[in-house]
Amino acid sequence: MSTEERTDVTMLQRELGYAFQDPRLLRTALTHSSYSREKGEGLQSNERLEFLGDAFFDAIIGEELYRLFPEKEEGWLSRIRATIVCEKSLAQAARQLKLGEYLMLGRGEEKTGGRQRESILADAMEAMMGAVYLDGGFGAVRDTVLRLFRSVIDDTKRGIFIVHDYKTHLQERLQARGITSIRYDMLGEEGPDHSKTFTIGLYVEDRLVSRGTGRTKKQAEQMAARRALEEDWNEL
Repeated sequence: MSTEERTDVTMLQRELGYAFQDPRLLRTALTHSSYSREKGEGLQSNERLEFLGDAFFDAIIGEELYRLFPEKEEGWLSRIRATIVCEKSLAQAARQLKLGEYLMLGRGEEKTGGRQRESILADAMEAMMGAVYLDGGFGAVRDTVLRLFRSVIDDTKRGIFIVHDYKTHLQERLQARGITSIRYDMLGEEGPDHSKTFTIGLYVEDRLVSRGTGRTKKQAEQMAARRALEEDWNEL
């Protein structure tokens, strides 16, 4: 997509589900600091909007979790919010919007793959939400955030979480219930030495809870922990 094509943000607004009354706010949200530095002439980057959007992500997702899980304590709510409002998940949402195609980047960032860099995409997502707030108010940004993250929130209601270290998350969950007997045992391995697949069993208080497979033992352990969290959440 050429620079000229990036000036047409109609499709982006359609994917976002929000039409800006002041398109200049959206343009600023899409302007990376590397581009504003190159162009100069007082061109504003998206950094201030990023600061604003970050606060709204925390507040809106936090409020939704507070409402959906009235029995959960502050520590649990904070951990789950942190898994939802993190760089990886924000960047994933940005990719679904094809946000990277619309970013205004400096030549250096362009050459080094900035359009797909998670930190840049996540920052741009926050900046866009800051822009939505300034353009349409709190109701507009709340609706937009919840629409973009509805599937993640629905997964959370079903006990499926965005967790990058499933073993640690499972251990914390079990220890909170007074369970400390947790171990991972090798159940089998298949394939040649250069391409093995490992199967690991997760045992909780000597009971086989789940199995996981992976190209490495650590990967298989993570999969076993993930399946335990997803399939046996209520029991665990």
